[in-house]
Amino acid sequence: MNAPALSRIASRPDLSHAEMANAIRFLAIDAVEKAKSGHPGMPMGMADVATVLFSRFLKFDPSDPAWPDRDRFVLSAGHGSMLLYALLHLTGYEGMTLDELRAFRQWASKTPGHPEYGHTAGVETTTGPLGQGIATAVGMALAERLMNARFGDDCVDHYTYVIAGDGCLMEGISHEAISLAGHLRLNRLIVLFDDNEISIDGATSLSCSDDQLARFRAAGWSASRIDGHDPEAIAAAIERARNSDRPSLIACRTIIGFGAPNRQGTEKVHGAPLGGEEAAKTRDALNWPHAPFEIPEAVLAQWRRAGRRGHAARRCWIERTKRLSSDSRSPFHDALNRNLPCSYAQAMTKLRDDFAAERPNIATRQASQRVIDAIAEALPNLLGGSADLTHSNLTRARTQRPVQPGSFAGSYVHYGVREHAMAAAMNGIALHGGFIPYGGTFLSFADYSRPAIRLAALMNIRVIHVMTHDSIGLGEDGPTHQPVEHLASLRAIPNLLVFRPGDAVETAEAWDCALRAQASPSVLCLSRQALPAFREGGGGNLVARGAYVVVEPESGRDVTLIATGSEVSIAIAAAKTLAKDNVRAAVVSAPCFELFRRQSHEYRAEVLGDAPRIGVEAAVEGEWARWLGDGGEFVGMTGFGASAPAETLYREFGITENAVAIAAMRCIARSRMAATWA
Repeated sequence: MNAPALSRIASRPDLSHAEMANAIRFLAIDAVEKAKSGHPGMPMGMADVATVLFSRFLKFDPSDPAWPDRDRFVLSAGHGSMLLYALLHLTGYEGMTLDELRAFRQWASKTPGHPEYGHTAGVETTTGPLGQGIATAVGMALAERLMNARFGDDCVDHYTYVIAGDGCLMEGISHEAISLAGHLRLNRLIVLFDDNEISIDGATSLSCSDDQLARFRAAGWSASRIDGHDPEAIAAAIERARNSDRPSLIACRTIIGFGAPNRQGTEKVHGAPLGGEEAAKTRDALNWPHAPFEIPEAVLAQWRRAGRRGHAARRCWIERTKRLSSDSRSPFHDALNRNLPCSYAQAMTKLRDDFAAERPNIATRQASQRVIDAIAEALPNLLGGSADLTHSNLTRARTQRPVQPGSFAGSYVHYGVREHAMAAAMNGIALHGGFIPYGGTFLSFADYSRPAIRLAALMNIRVIHVMTHDSIGLGEDGPTHQPVEHLASLRAIPNLLVFRPGDAVETAEAWDCALRAQASPSVLCLSRQALPAFREGGGGNLVARGAYVVVEPESGRDVTLIATGSEVSIAIAAAKTLAKDNVRAAVVSAPCFELFRRQSHEYRAEVLGDAPRIGVEAAVEGEWARWLGDGGEFVGMTGFGASAPAETLYREFGITENAVAIAAMRCIARSRMAATWA
């Protein structure tokens, strides 16, 4: 159909809101029915809200899904993904065809069971674990205000909208997220709550009696409740929220599975197809006499007109940014550009050379602070923060000013004791664009951040977690704060770079790797205690190889000692002890197994060698066996730590140069015996 014909149909005066909303409902019903899997209830219930939002308010342009000044739409209730896929098809996103909707939840389709960022155009973030979407949206809304403070309304002036369900608000992460958003007065954040009073088990009253409006108001939000099936009430509430001086919750009282005669309002419509008979009855009830996946031309034309609504706004934005002075235009585009400027490389090279020359005996958390100080001015889009541990994590540069409620010129966020929300918000900041986020906490609290870290790895985004107090070396705080299993746990996440540097030079190189890793999140595991320097100057970034030889005996190896972080110095000392007995020990530092795994087979074989191998790390063994091979031994932790000074703990848990040397001698003896028998 040509454009003029579409235009005439789109202007048909009797085309109703209900017809547009029903297009969403039946695309969801039909896709779930064909897949024999999915969640039709939420799309059916929230179709009216979504129709008003996308047709009257949301600023977007399907012809350019990545337009920087678009409004962000986050479907936090990601199980209702067909709501979003239907909207993307109806508004005209290229590639979101009816065939893709027919392929819902099937291999290689653009319509997976839960929305996935980077996989489907128009999906702003990967959602699935409930609560992550709303917390990620807080980061997006924060990034918008920070960018607006730097570049003004002409460049940055948009909203972040969220559709969230009861499950999102029950999850604990939501409390942290709404508290942070309310404190910072993120007034461009609008949450549309699918207030249908139904969860998987049945009525929400089975498990929850919270007054959500009172809860949000207590956190500093504006909050109201409306009829979620009344388009004018929905529009009025959104308009009020857009003009609020604080973030807004709109509780939309809806009927889950709206229109299904025998299932609406019940848990039966939440996560299962309606079935052919009920789907037919729903078509009759909502006066939708169309075959599956069939959208009347007039309805589709009206939706496509809604999709074109933002095209002019995008063109105007492009013209405004072209008219910026060079002093404003360059920093703006630099912020949106994910590449690192030349000034950064110069600052990092100088610091690395300084570390190599000074050979400082400092904790790697202190070395990290020096890195941040050195690069902060060269990277104006570096956005730091900490979960109320700034002076322990050492994450704030001298030049960084705090972000405060209503004042967004700063570049350091005091996240408060909110690790869950901090990690998710950093994902939102990275997804929004304009900043490289990093945030600090203790490594023992990594599990609070883990769901968001996992999503960052799945989304291939650059987020940097600075996690200090990385072992029993933190000492007297005891086993609750001593992370023994966390390194193994984090290393199990695909596409996550886990760094454990062993001195100041390695710390600088680990930061450099994390900043250059545009498609991977990173965790920097840093020591509380001082560590001796072992790296010489010169050469390239050896941490980028993942593991490398620190000590190589001149006449071959009898044993290879592989260590990370604070235990590299123990391995070096053990090699010296073994040398006194004419045992030739090589020492390998392995600050990042993930990067080492990416190296060639030849390089890995050269580093690991053929001699027996000893692994040394003040943590549980995890995947170390992969690197030690047959006949190797691991010197580390087999249980939790204890409360005592660090040197006592290392001695009592047997992580010492003598213990490493004894293990090496034992392995060598076994190897020689096996060779004799062979």
